[in-house]
Amino acid sequence: MKNRHGSTVNNNGFTLIEMMITMAVLAILAAVAIPSFATIQQNTARRTAMNNFWHAIFLARSESLKRNAVIAICKSKNGITCDNNLSDWSAGWIVFDNLDHDEPAQRDSQEPLLQVYSAWQTGHITSNRPTFSFRPTTQGAVNGTIVFCDIDGKSAQAIIISHTGRPRQSSRDASNKPLQCTN
Repeated sequence: MKNRHGSTVNNNGFTLIEMMITMAVLAILAAVAIPSFATIQQNTARRTAMNNFWHAIFLARSESLKRNAVIAICKSKNGITCDNNLSDWSAGWIVFDNLDHDEPAQRDSQEPLLQVYSAWQTGHITSNRPTFSFRPTTQGAVNGTIVFCDIDGKSAQAIIISHTGRPRQSSRDASNKPLQCTN
């Protein structure tokens, strides 16, 4: 395009209409993407909490064999002592060498602390057991189910520990129905 002086002019800008259409398209895309992103964040947070508990189980199993001792996992707010009266595991948990073999496990000051796991702020973790104790040679005091629910209670996953201490993951209950959150 030539101006009135005969030189070429490049138009590199947008018109107001083009800018408004672009903004409208971006607003629609954002409205669709933001809820999906929130779901992805919730699922990632739940998966992280489950992986941490999964790690605690395998740590307890392996340390039990290595030390030839009873290794316990219990709920803990402060990362030092067990809080077995808590209804929810989401405050955090600890793994320790349960030297006195108490049930439910309670960490005493002389019992070695092996690992501390921090709280899961965006969900709830419930279980049918207050503690889990892993033994090197005998079974018992291990089996249980730990259910991980998002804060909104819409999505649940579980770690199920067999009587031998072997964990597995599931999104279904014993009657093969999708897990329901109880919060």
